[in-house]
Amino acid sequence: MTRDQLIGEIVMRLLAVLMYSVFVSSALYQFHKDPSRITLLLLVISELLTLGLAVCTRVPRERDWNPVTVVVSLCAGFYFLAFRIEPGVHLLPETVAAGLQIAGLVIQVSAKLSLRRSFGILPANRGVVVSGPYRFLRHPIYFGYFVNQGGFLLSNFGIRNLVVLLILWALQMFRVVREERVLVKDARYREYAARVRYRFIPGVF
Repeated sequence: MTRDQLIGEIVMRLLAVLMYSVFVSSALYQFHKDPSRITLLLLVISELLTLGLAVCTRVPRERDWNPVTVVVSLCAGFYFLAFRIEPGVHLLPETVAAGLQIAGLVIQVSAKLSLRRSFGILPANRGVVVSGPYRFLRHPIYFGYFVNQGGFLLSNFGIRNLVVLLILWALQMFRVVREERVLVKDARYREYAARVRYRFIPGVF
């Protein structure tokens, strides 16, 4: 690894810690005000899992440093800073929405356990993983995020949060496409993609 690459790795990981810390402190303050908001606590847990893996991930073989990709990945990775975490409209009861979030967390954790340290914010080739949830979707972590964030939205609904998530999911699709542009260079991934049709939304994308 060159000196510039090492500095880039350190800066990216420190930025992730800083951004997540800002969110977690704000979210825990809101939870302290209203401990019944299970969905907010579950969102914090989900983002902390992401932070832990982002900081501990191994350096990839190849990473997409295209400026557009970097900006999109950072915006998608730190979307929660634009969230309104104060109480919103309950389209679903807190407990039902929390159940959706737990399902999303189970999917995330299962996929991340399969990946181990092959995880990161920027699109990269950290090795091809085909076990666990990857047998059914090429990017199951994104599906877990989708379910988890949807659960939070349905119990904390507001136009601002809806707009943030619509933009986020569009950005996630862009990230997946960019990541696959890197991964498809690997013959093992091409063979895997031929077997597993959908990326992260079953039957859709």
